[in-house]
Amino acid sequence: MAAIAIVIVSHSKQLALGVRELAAQMVQGQVAIAVAAGIEDSENPLGTDPIQVYEAIASVFSDDGVLVLMDLGSALLSAEMAIEFLPEAQQEKVYLCEAPLVEGAIAAVVAAGAGGDIHQVMAEARGALLAKATQLGVVSRPLSVVSPITTNIESPTREIRLIVSNRLGLHARPAAQFVATAARFQSQILVQNLTRNTELVRGDSINQVTTLGVRQGDELLITATGSDADEALAALQGLFANNFGEDNVALNHPSAFHHKVTPATHGELSGIAASGGVAIAPVVHYQPTHIAITEYHVDNPDAEWQRLQAAINTARQEIQAVFSQASLQIGDAEAAIFDAQLLFLEDPVLLSAAHQRILDNHINAEAAWQAVVDQVATSYRALEDSYLQERVDDVVDVGQRVLRLLAGNAAANLHLESPAILVATDLTPSDTAGLDPTKVLGICTTSGSATSHSAIIARTLGIPAVLGVDAQVLHLADGTLMALDGESGRAWVEPESDILDLLAAKQEAWQTAQQEAQATAHQPAITRDGRQVSVFANIGSINDVQVAVASGAEGVGLLRTEFLYLDRISAPTEEEQLLVYQAIAQVLDNRPLIIRTLDVGGDKPLPYLKVGFPEANPFLGWRGIRFCLDHLDLFKTQLRAILRASVGHQIKIMLPMISTVTEVRAAKVILGEVQAELNQAAISFDAAMKVGIMVEVPSAVAIADQLATEVDFFSIGTNDLSQYVMASDRTNPRVANLVDALHPAVLRMVQQTVQAAHTAGISVGLCGELAADTLATPILLGLGLDELSVNPQSIPGVKQAIARLSIVESEAIVASALQQDSAEHVRELISTSITSPA
Repeated sequence: MAAIAIVIVSHSKQLALGVRELAAQMVQGQVAIAVAAGIEDSENPLGTDPIQVYEAIASVFSDDGVLVLMDLGSALLSAEMAIEFLPEAQQEKVYLCEAPLVEGAIAAVVAAGAGGDIHQVMAEARGALLAKATQLGVVSRPLSVVSPITTNIESPTREIRLIVSNRLGLHARPAAQFVATAARFQSQILVQNLTRNTELVRGDSINQVTTLGVRQGDELLITATGSDADEALAALQGLFANNFGEDNVALNHPSAFHHKVTPATHGELSGIAASGGVAIAPVVHYQPTHIAITEYHVDNPDAEWQRLQAAINTARQEIQAVFSQASLQIGDAEAAIFDAQLLFLEDPVLLSAAHQRILDNHINAEAAWQAVVDQVATSYRALEDSYLQERVDDVVDVGQRVLRLLAGNAAANLHLESPAILVATDLTPSDTAGLDPTKVLGICTTSGSATSHSAIIARTLGIPAVLGVDAQVLHLADGTLMALDGESGRAWVEPESDILDLLAAKQEAWQTAQQEAQATAHQPAITRDGRQVSVFANIGSINDVQVAVASGAEGVGLLRTEFLYLDRISAPTEEEQLLVYQAIAQVLDNRPLIIRTLDVGGDKPLPYLKVGFPEANPFLGWRGIRFCLDHLDLFKTQLRAILRASVGHQIKIMLPMISTVTEVRAAKVILGEVQAELNQAAISFDAAMKVGIMVEVPSAVAIADQLATEVDFFSIGTNDLSQYVMASDRTNPRVANLVDALHPAVLRMVQQTVQAAHTAGISVGLCGELAADTLATPILLGLGLDELSVNPQSIPGVKQAIARLSIVESEAIVASALQQDSAEHVRELISTSITSPA
């Protein structure tokens, strides 16, 4: 852990915790960050307390220095007073910094994580607004905010040129990884954005790297001068080659779609090809309700501010619901669009500006909100960067949602009576995410682009889309027949029969392929030599289970119950949990449902349960079953709810993070106590309900034979098992490449677990991300797993992969894979070994 510590002092506890979380993500726990924020007053929690600041400084004190960042007003006074409570020798090591809270904290932790001294860390914090100012055009070019560039003429200089492939370029987290990597080496790293013709800047400065404004497709020149220059450049090149650990879906790359199309012939409309596929259907116009704003004087500005806060809170809940649903329909990576919308709603600068407008001008909440949203949208439109300009859609989307709630209007849902092609001026990301692909067969808009969030969502939902066509389509009568080809970017109004024939043939071929995949999804997954493998779903909400069943899930192999406990101020009651478990079991209609007991603590803390001390290594800490055995009230409440829900359903209990036999026995004793209490109260439950464990800790693998005699089934969690076997934090970019579930060391652990389970006569499944990787399917079949549990959207592909393989073939691949010396060689082996079905 870096020696410099950071303390965040704020009037708002929520703001401070949010800043800490954001900053901590940049350095993956390498820097000690303490928070002193808010006061213990339920009526008015905003304020600062000198004693709290003193305790925060003392908790992270370092002789190398403590940097204190404050928001405003009394925060500074509290910090100054807190220092006086410290011993004189320590007072000299504490530095109060006037840097902006959010930007300063991010810059400070990155500099501290890179090993900077207290003065370098302060300089980075103070210069933190420069990057934002540069990108907004407030300053024309990067200024020197840290020590100037010096060169060592005695050491040779090496250089490389790299094209940035990340979809969002070097945004905050990749920039932080770049700086952290550059700082590991003795050589001086300099970097220049050749595409934008910037100056050379220091690679170990987060502010200077961010001011380069690096976007996807930009070419960078990176130089290294020093004894380890080659090693430094190789490490940096590795980050780019690995996309900084981000998933770049080629489908969503704008270059995959044609921005220029062939000139339209008679009867055609040409536009931008945004989502492939053919649609032929009547048109239906969609005109989202635009909220008109009237500004008026208010006598009670505090009441208006409360109205706005209430609308924002409701908007947050709505967006979280959209985010949850979108995660399942379009995947976590694309659903992050709505995560960004949540951050917009929580932007302290924006909220402060709206609050100030209401107070200063005595105007209504709608007018104040609209003004600040317009201001943000205008600043985005002024940027030269086209990607950032397109984020205006998200700003407007969020803005309109809050205005709708302030006006008391219900959400506008598009309900089509019959399948149609949607014609509109534009669609917001929220509009698009809510579309039903069985009713909306195509999208045709007069604006938009292939890189807009709406286009990305349409592609992921599989809805053909042609954007940017002539505005004449807005005048078509509902019911007019239209055809569109999302691959070529063309649309036809009342197309001629020859066009219809060509498109119908293309559409039929596409639909046949889709139907085959869907049909396979609802059939058992059986290998070519007759072995059936169960394919279950991993789910994390009631919504997920609907999608899982529709995708062909044969049951739920992992219900993550954490969603019931997070984002609330107290633990869920027994009745709340019972209703959710029963609702999920009802949808499954007697398919198996494996409920994992609460898996929080460590890296997933519950805000309403005080841990009492920070954990240096949360992944090795107080989590999973360890946490539950220390919170028996919480644990028993959950077990009661699961047992009560088990009547008439095929429910099983699964215990997470088991590392000893003692833990299993202790949990079973508690389960027995709960069963006795229910019997005493004459409450029914399934007395034969099976109990299993997650195998995700190496010790559980080592004693799998002993554990197998205690439980009814195993489920291997390869996400955690991989990082524990490889002693590598999968969230740490410096070592994340080591965390590969296809590494022979991990595969041998899986093999040992399966053998122990089968020797004891119990079943064993796998619910880690590896199960959804169809490249790994032959390995998992060859290892003898009885069940694979994956995200719902992966089920059809996994079932198809199983049907193409044989157990004999898979066992042969496994025998060779276990003898390989790296995950790369295992992948090569699989790619060259799989034969086509006879």
